[in-house]
Amino acid sequence: MSRRGAHVPMRTCLGCGAIDAQPALLRIVRDADGTLGLDPQRRSGGRGGYLHPRPECWAGFARRKGPVRAFRAAVDRSTRAALVAELSVRTEVTEGKGDAA
Repeated sequence: MSRRGAHVPMRTCLGCGAIDAQPALLRIVRDADGTLGLDPQRRSGGRGGYLHPRPECWAGFARRKGPVRAFRAAVDRSTRAALVAELSVRTEVTEGKGDAA
């Protein structure tokens, strides 16, 4: 009997629209109060979506107009911009740690 390889879930990036393996993407969630946040453990409740860990995808997500299908709701640009700013700060901190090591 032949065994198939392990199943890898595929997800769509909300910034660029490309489909990629779930582990290669960052999960973001929309809470009941409408705020967006990063979900590093991929276990938070609420509606979730995925972004590549690249600034160009974050910028594309921040530029979008209208409702975000993954969240089943409209998310205003200021909320999106706040998430992009948080991701940028986290990236700078992570890169700073990598240089010190």
